[in-house]
Amino acid sequence: MGEPEITVMATGLKFPEGPIAMADGSVLVVEIARGTLSRVTPAGAVEIVAETGGGPNGAAIGPDGQCYVCNNGGFAWTERRGRIYPGDLADDYRGGRIERVDLGTGAVEVLYEEADGIALRGPNDIVFDASGGFWFTDHGKTGPRQRDRTGVFYAKADGSHIEEAIFPMEAPNGIGLSPAEDELYVAETPTGRLWAFPLSAPGKLVGERADRPDGGRLVPGRQGYFLFDSLAVDSQGGVCIATIIDGGITILRPDGGEPDFVPMPDRLTTNICFGGVDLKTAYVTLSSTGQLVSLPWPTAGLPLNFLNKTE
Repeated sequence: MGEPEITVMATGLKFPEGPIAMADGSVLVVEIARGTLSRVTPAGAVEIVAETGGGPNGAAIGPDGQCYVCNNGGFAWTERRGRIYPGDLADDYRGGRIERVDLGTGAVEVLYEEADGIALRGPNDIVFDASGGFWFTDHGKTGPRQRDRTGVFYAKADGSHIEEAIFPMEAPNGIGLSPAEDELYVAETPTGRLWAFPLSAPGKLVGERADRPDGGRLVPGRQGYFLFDSLAVDSQGGVCIATIIDGGITILRPDGGEPDFVPMPDRLTTNICFGGVDLKTAYVTLSSTGQLVSLPWPTAGLPLNFLNKTE
């Protein structure tokens, strides 16, 4: 796709993630190291919407117009050469959670902290389906000599139901739905793999795989050493995955086609969303340098339920 023409929208953010391009031209982001949901205005000003504490991570607008946040509980942070990096779980870690943020008042409500006795460890990324339910990944937490085994959950926005749908996975991170909502995509961080899970209905998996009954299939990827982070899906079904180590956006095509890669000026490129006219502007979080950037994107983004879907 060539070298992108990048516009810096905001700097000085404390490890931004979870971008949401709003209709008024602003972009909501979480600042994981600051413990806030923040708004970047079209003029580049940064405003705090809510203080969540912990480690706010992925975010999405729900059917009630409020913002649903995956809170990973917080990291211990290190700084090297003027850049910040997440590490093990924070000293004050008290568990992961799903939160609902009132965008008008900034009030934060904890919606879920466990599912059938399984504690949420490090909720990471989230996507709503057309029925108003949402899928989210639990990336887990790491310590000096241990790492959680985690999976993928499905829940209702009103707080009435949550279940673990896929287990185990290797530090699942980015999550998204196909345009027809008949497949769920999940990116694993340490393996650099993207999995596709066929769906029969909202929240329901179909099919079986040889090693476990979740029906997942591996989407062909690209060669090299890299880690996958959060993702967004474009209108043609391409899965655009923020990629760490070589720093950029990897585009994989579940229905076939060669992978592509768009480089970014930060090894910790962590998330992408689409907005602007015809959803042809990509907004990308460059986390170690604390930047939100935008760039024109050749393929329109997939309209998101309850945010910019017109049907």
